[in-house]
Amino acid sequence: MEAQTVLSIIPTLKEKHSGAPSRLSQEAQDVRGRLFSYRTLPASQPRKKPARLPPDVSLEDFETAVKELQGEIGEPNVEVNDKDLIDGWYIEHPNTHDAFHIADQEELVSSATVYPGSTEEVQATVRWANKFKIPLYPISIGRNLGYGGAAPRVPGGVVVDLGRRMHGILKIDAENASCVVEPGVTYFGLYEEIQNRKLPLWIDTPDLGGGSVLGNAIDRGVGYTPYGDHFANHCGMELVLPNGEVLRTGMGAMPGPDGSDNPTWQSFQHAFGPSIDGIFSQSNFGIVTKMGFHLMPETDHQSYCFTFPHDDDFEQIVDLIRPLAQKRILGNIPQLRHVIQEFNVTGKRKTDFHDGSGPMTRDEIRAAASKMPLGDCSWVFYGTQYGPPESIAAQLEVIKAEFAKIQGSKFFLPSDVPKDHYLHDRSLVCSGVPVLRELEWLNWVPNGAHLFFSPIAPTRGKDARIVHDAVVAAHKRHGFDLFPTLCVAGREIHYITNIIYDRAQPEMKARAVRLMREMIDECAAKGFGEYRTHLLFADQVAGTYNWNNSALMRFNETIKDVLDPNGILAPGRNGIWPKRFRNKGWELKTEDVDLTDIGPRS
Repeated sequence: MEAQTVLSIIPTLKEKHSGAPSRLSQEAQDVRGRLFSYRTLPASQPRKKPARLPPDVSLEDFETAVKELQGEIGEPNVEVNDKDLIDGWYIEHPNTHDAFHIADQEELVSSATVYPGSTEEVQATVRWANKFKIPLYPISIGRNLGYGGAAPRVPGGVVVDLGRRMHGILKIDAENASCVVEPGVTYFGLYEEIQNRKLPLWIDTPDLGGGSVLGNAIDRGVGYTPYGDHFANHCGMELVLPNGEVLRTGMGAMPGPDGSDNPTWQSFQHAFGPSIDGIFSQSNFGIVTKMGFHLMPETDHQSYCFTFPHDDDFEQIVDLIRPLAQKRILGNIPQLRHVIQEFNVTGKRKTDFHDGSGPMTRDEIRAAASKMPLGDCSWVFYGTQYGPPESIAAQLEVIKAEFAKIQGSKFFLPSDVPKDHYLHDRSLVCSGVPVLRELEWLNWVPNGAHLFFSPIAPTRGKDARIVHDAVVAAHKRHGFDLFPTLCVAGREIHYITNIIYDRAQPEMKARAVRLMREMIDECAAKGFGEYRTHLLFADQVAGTYNWNNSALMRFNETIKDVLDPNGILAPGRNGIWPKRFRNKGWELKTEDVDLTDIGPRS
């Protein structure tokens, strides 16, 4: 039975920093309509548990602390989280919990949300947290969906929502092809501003355009142009350390003339001495409040796809991609997707292709694919070439000749497929135009939510096969459809599989947890580790990087304890726990498949 929800008007970028661009208003309404029409969960319901408090903080002390911070940064900018929880959807998402809750909805929830409006107010918030020993969880936008969203790792932590009041595009330098942004600037927002200024520059966007430019880079997310490694293409940060001090990295550490920013801050990533930027990515060592990025000068481009007929073509495809990527004949970071992905990006439901609760059979996939624009196949390669038309044509001839070595492969241009085919959206994303298309995945099951499993493998067919076979077998054991997307570079593959589940089914969520736990350990045992993970699996993933008696984690913990002796900044994020919380029952490991109570555990 579908839940009845009164749909509000979707905010636009002009109305809200995290809104949808006007050009996508109708698409956003359509996507939301499809998602909400397949929901059985109510929009909200009364909370079953009392409002969470920070650990080891009494209600009286918490109320005193809240009033003090309200007096310092403004009463409206500190909100206690005591209302009903609303999962919302991508554009109207919560900042109180994980909208895609894999644990109980009320488990990973904040005690309050803080909205600083400047670096100085972030400093004030950090000093306040040290005074009251309250853990802070900074978010840029809170759309890190599939990895934990806006949830604090320690229930009752205070979420610091940087984006609501800190969403300025501080600088776009057309000559230097660079920009400086605050945490609340989305890919949508940066793209639209560049278009408004009519500048010949591209951004690099991930599959969905509503995320934070800064936040995605800090989490080492990827896109699909030649600038697809987002952290590698950052240049300079300003951040607040856990003691409240402000630090600038790279050339920003040198003052500019007359108190201005250093003129080379966005030109050269490093400075003199150790390069420290990396320790502030996927960590809890500081709160980044400004970040510079390089932008790509616009150029001609051509997107395309190849299909390959057999599942067993997989190894040969990977081995053909490797030299093409290493020689930089391939123009971007291409995607290799299983054909089942052609179904769920249409917004159709699984029930349109399959009867029953189990995963689709191979025969069902083949029959459904035969009715799709690309026809019956197993693998689809999406790529884009860049440069002058004659250069693109020459590159494509080389690529076609290589992929022709696989019997039955076929080549498609956007003009060969209907206007609503996914290839047209790939063409937009691969030329820096952010879109919403990938949200259609969530309509696969009722109350759709997802987890990402994201190991790294060498770009060798035999290694990719080991990961793929382990993932296939695990999905089969636990009864999930397999949705693999491989982002294939010259030397490494981001193997990203999307576990889609129904938030209303505790049993299905429990199976998804067991599936993740098993894949993490099985792939790690063969030498393949995740590059990024959901916050509830971070301890297990961090534990797989255990060479030399976990020297890497011991190093991280040493830095954490020096920078954050009170353990107030995002304890547990990416598996890094401060001394105050470490080995006291908060860590979640392989055996922790019951997530009804997050901790601390005895």
